[in-house]
Amino acid sequence: MKFLAFDTATEWCSAALWVDGACTHREIHAGQKHSELLVPMLMELLAESGLSLKQLDGLVYGMGPGSFTGLRIACGVAQGLALGADLPVLGISTLETLAEEAGADQVLACLDARMNEVYAALYQREGEAWRCQAGPLVCPPGAVPM
Repeated sequence: MKFLAFDTATEWCSAALWVDGACTHREIHAGQKHSELLVPMLMELLAESGLSLKQLDGLVYGMGPGSFTGLRIACGVAQGLALGADLPVLGISTLETLAEEAGADQVLACLDARMNEVYAALYQREGEAWRCQAGPLVCPPGAVPM
């Protein structure tokens, strides 16, 4: 299995290439430069692996919640690359990704939504999958579901 994954929902721009269990990745604090940084990061990962887009099994992108502009960039890049290389696309929740990284069976995942608010969701692991018990939502930090 070979896929290219990327996320631009936060101030970080990240990209990873998964090839048969081996993962190579890049990340940079992008601020507002995601549109300049993302495609070169993706092409660098592919070049280092000796793969072309058409040799991948699919594309995965962070579908939010997060920055509106960042989400548009990720979705647009995913659609454009997928159309050109005839690849399937899978959108993954940014909050669910945080839950997976936490390494626990129940996780309250939160991201800064600015303006004194957070994006939040409560997840419960069920086997290899996650079930969302509350959210996702945007709210003041004090109103996050427990």
